[in-house]
Amino acid sequence: MNTANELTELRLDKWLWTARFFKTRQLAVEAINGGKIEVNGHRAKPGRTIRPGIQLIIHKDNLVWEIEVLALNKQRRPANEAALLYREEEASQLKRAAAVRERRDLGVIDSGKPNKRERRMIEQFTGRSETD
Repeated sequence: MNTANELTELRLDKWLWTARFFKTRQLAVEAINGGKIEVNGHRAKPGRTIRPGIQLIIHKDNLVWEIEVLALNKQRRPANEAALLYREEEASQLKRAAAVRERRDLGVIDSGKPNKRERRMIEQFTGRSETD
C-alpha cells in the first residue's frame, strides 16, 4: 500500500475496480454511465478524478453502499487491503444487511447455474434434455 500515499487523485472507474466493487473496469464504466454511481450526490463520468474524503453512493444488484473514500491505490490488491480504501457508514451497512436478509427469506438469491438435481428437474418439466 505504499503507492496509496503517493497518489493524490485517481479516475473513478479505476478506483471502483481497485476497491473491488466491480470485477473489471469495463463493468465499473457501465455502472457509472448507467447512473449507478453518485459522487457527492451528483452523477459522474468514468474519468472523473476522486480524492480521499469524497462521498460515493454505489447502487449494485438492488444493494446500496454509502461510502467515504479514505485512500487511493493504482493497483488491485487483495480484498482485505481493498477494504482499507473506504469507510462505509453504519446505517448503510445495516440497510444492506436487511436487504440481503429479505432477499434470502424470499428466495431471491440466485446461486448461478443450476446444479445436477435442478437441471434434471428442468429437463423433466420441459420434457426434453439439454443434449437434444
